[in-house]
Order: sequence, then structure tokens, then C-alpha cells
Amino acid sequence: MSQKNDGSEIKVPDSLATKLSFLIMGFGNLAHKQFVKGIGFLAIEVGFILFMIMGGAQNIINFFTLGTVETHDEVIPGKILPVRVFGDNSMLFLLFGVLTWMIIAGFVFAWRANVKSARQVQKLEMQGKKIPSFIDDVKLYLDERFHITMLFLPIIGILTFTVLPLIYMIFIAFTNYDKHHQVPGNLFHWVGLTNFGNILIGDKRMSATFFGTLVWTIIWAFFATFTNYFAGIIVALIINQKDVKFKKLWRGVLVLTIAMPQFISLLVMRCFFANYGVVNRTLINMGLLKDVDHAIKFFDDPTLAKVIVIIVNMWIGIPHTMLMSSGILMNIPQDLYEAATVDGANKIQMFFKITLPQIIFTTTPYLIQTFIGNINNFNLIYLLTGGGPSNTKYYAAGHTDLLVTWLYKLTSDQADYSLASTIGILIFVISATFSLITYRNTKSYKEEDAFQ
Repeated sequence: MSQKNDGSEIKVPDSLATKLSFLIMGFGNLAHKQFVKGIGFLAIEVGFILFMIMGGAQNIINFFTLGTVETHDEVIPGKILPVRVFGDNSMLFLLFGVLTWMIIAGFVFAWRANVKSARQVQKLEMQGKKIPSFIDDVKLYLDERFHITMLFLPIIGILTFTVLPLIYMIFIAFTNYDKHHQVPGNLFHWVGLTNFGNILIGDKRMSATFFGTLVWTIIWAFFATFTNYFAGIIVALIINQKDVKFKKLWRGVLVLTIAMPQFISLLVMRCFFANYGVVNRTLINMGLLKDVDHAIKFFDDPTLAKVIVIIVNMWIGIPHTMLMSSGILMNIPQDLYEAATVDGANKIQMFFKITLPQIIFTTTPYLIQTFIGNINNFNLIYLLTGGGPSNTKYYAAGHTDLLVTWLYKLTSDQADYSLASTIGILIFVISATFSLITYRNTKSYKEEDAFQ
């Protein structure tokens, strides 16, 4: 490469060594005596070719077919009883197919790095500069590019234990892998967008379950988020008043609900509101209920159950918002309040004009994150109500089930893995779309430097 008078680079044709690097990885490096790097690229190419010959190509074929031979009993001459012949395993075919595609993607990345490296050494040679040796490369990755060295193993771990299972489960949504197509006894096959069609418009009971659960999920997320948010702000304002004593004590008492493991709090609350729990016993002792037979069935009534989960969520969530709001309140300049007082503003006006805007501006990302977290709040619903009470109009879902708890029931109780995977994708699309659109339209994003 050379430069024009205006500073832009003139593209120089690739040399023979660089062109051969398109076919023989590492050739450009070997030609310029970068033996370790060249041999490394060549080893990657040889290893990839051997992998594809020894099984990679078959994995790709199996990925498209997901198997053709089912497990069956076969009569063999000379045998009295038929012999069980195990067929193809669709689940392994899909897994190994996804893994092979990832290896192919990795090879393409390495091939591009090989071409880029060949062009780089060609450029250095034309400019008369020193071509880095293996020792120079090692020093580079231990100094200027040390972050790449440190991130290498974590990236491999993420690809292996996060990306691979995630891609695998996404592909499951496009198959008919359910209780009627269990491996290894049966095969499952590609069905395209059939599962999405059934959930959205095709199957009346399934679509009714999805949209009914979706509506409740959004209602739940809205109330669970904003009741905690505004109640936490109010509690923080009360505690931070100048005439309130023992501020640290009140904060400490509220923080106890955070210090205690959430599942313990939820199980205790479940016992409190049970038919024979503390709440009903107390009402009986106070004479408000006749006897146990007339106990309030909090978790058997759909409306009561939904109210209870929102109330219990406030008990768990208010301390988080209280602590965050307290920190923001302590950092609001007192000059703003003094100036507002001089101008004749009362406390209510100062709250809506100074305090609340400062809190909302700072906590908007947290608010969005909390809303999305409540959409996927598995623990509270599952441990408190188990998704109940049951709903005969729904498919494997109860009145208080969220999409995420319904997804869990589909896998653990119904073995409808493809349907559960489809719902997982829809949850992601809904959550991601809402997060991006909402956040990009907030002042926290548009006016990042507005409050200093």
C-alpha cells in the first residue's frame, strides 16, 4: 500500500504469496519467514479439512435431515425374538450440526485473519519495515493487545456454554420436538414456522393461552415495577426528612428483606396466605371469620392471587428502590431547593419540579431493566402461587402464570420442548423491542449530559 497526495491509500495488487494464502492458509506468512504464525494457520486449515472429512460433512447432512431411521424391532434369521435396533438420534444430530456450523464460522474467521496477515506483511515489506517475528507477536499480545489475550479463554467459554446452547434451543423452535417425538425412540423433524403459527393464530386454545398469559405478564410487570418504584421513592423521602430520627435503623430494617434469601421470604409468605395460614388464623381469632371452613382462599381465587403476588412483590422490591432513591436524594444540590424556596415554591411543587425529575432521569435505565426483569420474574410467581389457580381454558398454564413460568411447565410437565423454545424466542423479541424503543426515547439517552 502507498499513499496519494491527499493521504488516502492506493490499493496495491496482492503478491503471489498473498494470493496463494487464499488457498493455502499461512503461505504468505511462511514466505516472509513468519514460520510459527504460518504453521499455525496451516494447521488450522489441515485440521478443518480432516474434521470435515471424518465427520463434519456428515454432521451438516444430518443437520438438514435430523435422522431418517427410527428405533425399531427387527426380525433376524435364526433369532426367536425380534432384536431392538436403535435408530438415529435427532437431538444429537441437531447438536452436532450446530457445533459444526460454529466450527465452520470459526474457520472462516481464521481464514480472513490469515489473508489479512498476509497482506499486512506484504505491506511492511513494500515499505521496507521490519516484519515482526514470533517473539515480537508474543510481546505485542502481552502488552498493547493484552486485553485480547485475557479475553480469549472467556470468549471460548461463552461460545461453548452460552452461545452453543442458545443457538441449539433457537433451532428447537423450528422442529416438532415434543412428547410425541421423544428421542431416541422417535425422530423429530423440521417444521418451519408451524409452532409460531400455532401459538399466534393456528391453535385456538394455544393462542388463547399465549395472549391471555401475555396480557397478564404485561399487567404484572407494570404494577410490580411502578408500585415498587414510587413506593420506594416515598419511603426514601420520608426517611430522608430532617426531622426523622434513627435513619440508619429504618434503612437497616428495610434492607433485611434484601439480606434474606428471596426464596425463603416467598415460601414464608406462601404459608402466611395459605388456607390454614397465619392470616386466616388471625382473622378467625379476631372474630372476622367464623371458622377454618370459611377461610379466605387467597390462592384459589384468580383475582385475589394476582393481588397477593403484587403485594408480596412490594415487600421484596421496595427496599431496592428506597436505597437507590436515597443515594440520589443525598446528591441533589441543596441550592436548588433554597432557590425554589426563595421563589415561593412549596414542598409539593419542589417534589414535582426538582426531586422527581432528578430521580426519573437517573433511574430510567433501572426502571426499564426492572420492567423487563419482572416480565421474566420466575421465582416470585412459581414459589408463591405455582402459576395457580388452574385455568381449564388454557393449555398447561394457570391464572397467574407468566410466559416464563408457562415455558417452564411446558418443558418439565408437558415435554413440549419446541413450543417452549418458541415462547422463549417470542419473550426475547418482546423484551428486546420494548427495551430498545423505550430507552432510545428517554431523556437519559437523548440528554446524557443534561444533569451534572
